Amino acid sequence: MRFLSLSLAAFRNLKDGRIETGAKDIFLVGENGQGKTNFLEALYFCSYAASFRGAPDGTLVAAGTRAGTVSATASATASAAASAEVENGALPRRISVKIENGVKTASVDGKKIDDRKTLLSLAPCVVFCHDDMAFVAGSPERRRWFFDQNRSLYDADYLDALRRYRKVLKTRNTVLKELQIAGRHDSGREDVLDALDPQLAEYGCLLMEKRRLEAERFSAIFEPVYETVAGIDGIRVDYRPSWKDAVPGDVREKLAADRRRELQFGTTLSGPHRDRYEFIRKKKDFVGTASTGQLRLLTLLLRVSQTTRYTAETGNCPALLLDDVLLELDGEKKRRFLSVMP
Repeated sequence: MRFLSLSLAAFRNLKDGRIETGAKDIFLVGENGQGKTNFLEALYFCSYAASFRGAPDGTLVAAGTRAGTVSATASATASAAASAEVENGALPRRISVKIENGVKTASVDGKKIDDRKTLLSLAPCVVFCHDDMAFVAGSPERRRWFFDQNRSLYDADYLDALRRYRKVLKTRNTVLKELQIAGRHDSGREDVLDALDPQLAEYGCLLMEKRRLEAERFSAIFEPVYETVAGIDGIRVDYRPSWKDAVPGDVREKLAADRRRELQFGTTLSGPHRDRYEFIRKKKDFVGTASTGQLRLLTLLLRVSQTTRYTAETGNCPALLLDDVLLELDGEKKRRFLSVMP
């Protein structure tokens, strides 16, 4: 996949206009604060309809811009917009994402789309940035986020199951919190939990099966790549599910057994939303003893492995966006890293 061009209107601090990006390799050179990261963010925004830095949509609009006056190239009511012409198959496609009075919309070839996964299928990209360090040294939630994104890049069924699981989980937690606050038995509300538990078990077990398989296949790519660049062998991704068995019937029994305790805490205490991923070497946690440089390499090579994994499943190559991530590597490590870049 290749971005052929990028057009912008009131996006961050970038000038309005169209930029040709059809070359195989593109380097952004400039002083700090000139918009290099913002440029990468605009490309990412066309793929995911979101910021890779987790920034709220409103902060992507250029400072001082008012709806209706963003630029001569923008529509009359758009607050900000980024659009890209992409090459992914026989014919170029035009992707556009707009933020209009706080509402975000996306379109492909001028037709509005309802699901952002359509963008990802047309313009897959992988970003390497400093915030990725959280996938290694951050919370379990950030590691789950990375591996969820990794699978969702090529598996639409996984993404659908993840969305359904989160929707059921949110409703279930709302009911548990209401019952906790009420502090009394309510058979009607508990009947809602009885109806939600089979759905939570079904979607959760599907996620578990796919996560277990993904961890195995990802490790098979990651382990030799890390050894090549860092000179350390045997580092694997260890998936540790919250539920012991991925059998819906057994999970429903566990949820029923944990009901009283969950009512006390007002939240769902087990499930894929509490799964963990660990980086293991010789049956021990690697992150706790690794140096900062080793962790930085681990972070970068997670993205390399993600790209390789995507290509192995789809036969397609995503666009790679690198945001100053090689600055902390010495010359030899840079050379080795570039040698394993897809």
